[in-house]
This record gives sequence, C-alpha cells and structure tokens, in this order.
Amino acid sequence: MRFNVKGVEEGQPIPKEFAFAVPDPEQHMRFSDNRNPEVRWLDAPKQTQSFVVLVCDPDVPGVADDVNQEGKTLPPDMPRVDFYHWVLIDIPHDVSLIEEGEAADGVVPRGKTPGKTSKGIAGINSYTGFMAGDPDLAGTYGGYDGPCPPWNDEMVHRYTFSVFALDVETLHLEGDFTGDQVREAMEGHVLAESSVTGTYTLNPDLT
Repeated sequence: MRFNVKGVEEGQPIPKEFAFAVPDPEQHMRFSDNRNPEVRWLDAPKQTQSFVVLVCDPDVPGVADDVNQEGKTLPPDMPRVDFYHWVLIDIPHDVSLIEEGEAADGVVPRGKTPGKTSKGIAGINSYTGFMAGDPDLAGTYGGYDGPCPPWNDEMVHRYTFSVFALDVETLHLEGDFTGDQVREAMEGHVLAESSVTGTYTLNPDLT
C-alpha cells in the first residue's frame, strides 16, 4: 500500500501551515494555520473493510516540568513518550483521500468535538491531556492538531503519518478514545500499513 502526505517528505521539515505553532522571536511561539495536510493512499488489499489514520510524535518529553521554561533546556536523552496529533478510525473502504483543511483549519481554543465525520470517526488527540491545566485552552481536542514541540527542546521531533488497512468495518470504539486504544483495538486486524515521517522544531538553534 502506498501513502502520500502532500507537502510532507520523508525525513524533511513539515511545512508551517500544517503546524499548531510557529517560532516567534518575541514570545518563542505563536499559533499557526494548523491545517491538516492532504493524505491519500493507494493499492490497499482487496479485502480491506476500513482504514485508520494516525499521526504520532514519539519524541515528547515524558516529564513536562521543564517544558517551555526560560533558562532550561530538554536534553535529547531524557525519557520520551508518544503524543498523538490525529486519530481517525472506521474510514470507509471506498475512501482514499482526505483533503487539506478537511479535518482542521486553524487553532480552535478548547478543541474540536470528536466523533463521526464524513470520512470516519475522530478520536481525541493528545492536546486534550496536555492543555488540561490551561484555563484558556483546556478542552477536548478531536481531529487533527499539528506539531507544537517545546521551544526549549534540544531534539528535533519526528511526526509519523500512518494509514492502516483493516479486515474489519469498525473497531467498536466510542466516546473520547485515544491513539493507544486504537492501536490495541487494531491488533490482529491490520492487512497493510504505510507511513511518512516528517520533522519539526520550534527551537531557533535547531532550524
């Protein structure tokens, strides 16, 4: 199966229009266009019943105490965890394209409502947990929200866009389900998968 993320090339920086934030010389970062890129897949197995799309950053600091703190940096060798930027399941077997801006077009404070869309069912992304302590941004973040790595991180983050062809029509997940729950539910049902990994940083010393 082939997978194309328009504008994102393997191992190359992700365009800023697909990011949640961009660097800002005065306040380190500011909101960006936050549009999902166009994703398209081809040559899925004939027995495919549905698709799943996930976008995951495996490089998020496991301890957030020093994230975006003046006078502190996050070393590359610190523990890292997965952070999901897009969780979309039960995509019908006859769908092979999600257009740019279809799942996100701008930052929505407090998040977008997860649930059924014209191209599947959106779960929650990891901004739901990350923003929980922010009185202005706390909420449930469904659909796509792009890269926003800590501006004091000494590591360039990787963002893996993946599509999975499944042998079931539905994963039977409801409510505020997460990327980890999707991975667990997919076990034993993946017929094929394909991915593209881009990079992103808000650290001016790394650009």
